[in-house]
Amino acid sequence: MQALKRFGPLVGIALGLILAISMGWHKYLSFDVLAKQSEVLRDLVTTKPLLVIACYMGIYIFATTIALPGAIWITIAGGFLFGPMFGPIFGPIVATAIASTSATIGATFLFMATQSALGGGLRARAGGIIDRLEKGFQKNAFGYLLTLRLLPIAPFFGINLAAGFLGVPLRTFVLATAIGILPGCYVYASLGNGIEHLISQGQTPDLKIIYNPEVMGPLVGLAVLALLPSAWKFVQSKRKQA
Repeated sequence: MQALKRFGPLVGIALGLILAISMGWHKYLSFDVLAKQSEVLRDLVTTKPLLVIACYMGIYIFATTIALPGAIWITIAGGFLFGPMFGPIFGPIVATAIASTSATIGATFLFMATQSALGGGLRARAGGIIDRLEKGFQKNAFGYLLTLRLLPIAPFFGINLAAGFLGVPLRTFVLATAIGILPGCYVYASLGNGIEHLISQGQTPDLKIIYNPEVMGPLVGLAVLALLPSAWKFVQSKRKQA
C-alpha cells in the first residue's frame, strides 16, 4: 500500500502519456489541425466562451501533466481563441494568464508525483554528486528554477522532473514556474493572436521566434537578475575564505 501511494501518481502519469501517444492525441497539437478547425473553434468561442475556457484549461493541464509533445500549440491556440474575445491588446494578455495558469498547475502535478516517487529516500541512497547537486541547487532554488523557466534551454517536463527529484520546495516551484513562463507564454499567445492572417496566407508560424535577439535579449537579462543573489553569495564566500 505504501509503494502504491508513493509510485502510483507517477505510474498513472506515465500510463496517461502512453495512452495519449497510442491514441494519437498529440497529432492534434499542430498548425494544420488549428488551421482546419479555425472556423469551428471561432464559433465555439462566440457561442460558449466559458465552456471553451474550461475545456482549454483542462486540456492544457492534462497535456502538461503527462508531458505530451506539442503542448506549445495549446498556448498558440489560446492566443487564437481569446484574441477576438478580448481584443487585440487584451487578448494575448488573457491568453497568457490562462495558459500560464494551466501550465503551472500541470507542471505542479508532475512535480509532486516525481517528488513522491523519486524524492527523499532515493536521493539519500544516491548520495555523492546527487547530494552535492541538491545542496547547491537549494541554496537559491528560486533563482535557478526561474532562470531555467525564462530561458528555453531545457525541456519543460525535464525541469519538472529534476525539480521534484532534487527536493525543491513546493511553494518555490510554483512561484518560479508561474513567473518564469509568463514571457514565453506571452510571445506564443501573441503569435497565436495573429495566426489568422497566416492561415489566410497559407503560411506557417515561426516557432523559433523566441530565439530572435529582440525576444531572447530581455529573457537573458531577466535570467541574469535571477542569478544575482547566487553570484553575490559566491563572491561573499570567496571573500571570507581569502
